[in-house]
Amino acid sequence: MIIAVADLLEAEGRSLRRAAARLGLGLGIIALAVGFAVFGGILCLWAGYEFLAVSIGQTLAALVVGVTAIIVAGVLLWAARRLTN
Repeated sequence: MIIAVADLLEAEGRSLRRAAARLGLGLGIIALAVGFAVFGGILCLWAGYEFLAVSIGQTLAALVVGVTAIIVAGVLLWAARRLTN
């Protein structure tokens, strides 16, 4: 009886270790994807600024890109709040 319980605990421990390793790998990949998404978003904002700066000036281009980023962030926060309530 005791041997069966010990064998069961050992098997469950191996299963837990594998699941924890897969979870860690998945979280690492998600963190990497988030990093790439943030970098891509920054590049898109910068490209939008550079495009607008040629035609409407640097100050107004910075204002337009900044306000657009704030609006997008607000919409995302609103959507997240709506989904979690």
